[in-house]
Amino acid sequence: MGWFTKFLNGSNHRISRGQYNGKHGDDRVWDNHLSSVDDLTDVEKEDIDRAIALSLSEEDLKGKKVVVEDDSQSEKDEQLCKIDEEDENVGKIRPDEDELLLAKIQQDENERRAKDQLEEDEQLAKAIQLSLTIDSPHRRGNDSLSQPSPHVFPPGFRICAGCNAEIGHGRFLSCMGGVWHPQCFVCHACHLPITDFEFSMSSNRPYHKSCYREKHHPRCDVCKNFIPANSAGLIEYRAHPFWIQKYCPTHELDRTPRCCSCERMEPKDSKYLLLDDGRKLCLECLDSAIMDSHECQPLYLEILEFYEGLNMKLEQQVPMLLVERQALNEAMEGEKNGHHHLPETRGLCLSEEQTVTTILRRPRIGAGHRATDMITEPYKLTRRCEVTAILVLYGLPRLLTGSILAHEIMHAWLRLKGYPNLSPEVEEGICQVLAHMWLESELYSGSGNNNTPSSSSSSSSAMPPPSSASSKKGKRSDFEKKLGEFFIHQIESDTSPAYGDGFRLGNQAVLKYGLKSTLDHIHLTGTFPC
Repeated sequence: MGWFTKFLNGSNHRISRGQYNGKHGDDRVWDNHLSSVDDLTDVEKEDIDRAIALSLSEEDLKGKKVVVEDDSQSEKDEQLCKIDEEDENVGKIRPDEDELLLAKIQQDENERRAKDQLEEDEQLAKAIQLSLTIDSPHRRGNDSLSQPSPHVFPPGFRICAGCNAEIGHGRFLSCMGGVWHPQCFVCHACHLPITDFEFSMSSNRPYHKSCYREKHHPRCDVCKNFIPANSAGLIEYRAHPFWIQKYCPTHELDRTPRCCSCERMEPKDSKYLLLDDGRKLCLECLDSAIMDSHECQPLYLEILEFYEGLNMKLEQQVPMLLVERQALNEAMEGEKNGHHHLPETRGLCLSEEQTVTTILRRPRIGAGHRATDMITEPYKLTRRCEVTAILVLYGLPRLLTGSILAHEIMHAWLRLKGYPNLSPEVEEGICQVLAHMWLESELYSGSGNNNTPSSSSSSSSAMPPPSSASSKKGKRSDFEKKLGEFFIHQIESDTSPAYGDGFRLGNQAVLKYGLKSTLDHIHLTGTFPC
């Protein structure tokens, strides 16, 4: 079973604040006192108005010059303008036209000077009035960011991107392409103002760095801590291929126990049951676990009925025993034939005579989540046929125990029906096909589920009648259904040559030719039909 690694880029962004007049929430308060015209006394207002008016009137008089013409000068001008009427080569000039032209030029020049002076006076008056209304200079604190530039903005120049109201000349933030009231720039998660120098972004929304980490940074499902970044700054974690349980890579090296059934790692905040052979069993799997041989008998009979519904009835009675891991390993060493699924064998079809220690009564759960007080007894196997017994590891959930039984019963059926010595790929492969078929019959047959299983059971020529599934152990929980899907996933994704590749070849043959034709071809040739 393979586990895979995922990488996740860090999501924190460094975003500069731009302008920030004063820090929101700081105990130090900026001195934002404003001096305005309304704060002046009536006498001061009157003096300012009189000074402005007097300045304008004096400059107006300076710009205007009155032209006074005396009689003597006029006579001189007239004499200069006189010409000899008899001289036909000189044009006649009228003195009144020349006088009007000079006066017009002088008047235009005076008006231009007066206009320029008036504009200067108006600008001076505006500057005096504006100097009384602008903000007093801000002080710079030790922890402040860059201050606003001292330009005077016209009304409505700064509009808050949060509330769309005018900010005016008070404190503001400049970030994310806009300006904000300090109280309007809030975290999208906790909705409190962001007063830190840095914040994180996600989907163009600001977050406190701590809120972003809490919302987006993955936590380990085992130790419940944030999964740390590796040396490259990437968040690296492991994940179970079926349960998608995320955990730190270090937990694969620190001997964190796994459930012997579903293979999930034991979380820090829960305790798995410790079986006497050292295996750990999670509490969800414990809920449907089968603990002794007597408790397993009804399930064994159900699977024998399943085979009978496939026209594959076992004629001989074969004993079925639940055993501990040590007893199963000892029996496996004494067995000459058979193929075993490493690293751990959970079931065995015996053909040799030997004595096996079986579990007579299920253990009870004692202190520290330990299984204690388990009663066992020796069971001597005698050879009456090609098969002496079927052994299954105790303490596994009902669906896993059943799939192991279906696999081992197929081994027994092949031996009892006189099939020749088969290769591991063919024998283990067809046994896995039967285990897969039984699991799908348990999950989908007669359950009202419209999901069509994509396995050999959907196209086999003979399926068990509804009565064979009528004695199921109560209503199945959602977790047990998910667990059954996991066991199907295990069979389909097995990478071993015998159990994995053999299953895929056998399942493909059954889908194409049916179960009976596939078994007949195996009996004749020892191989799967192509």
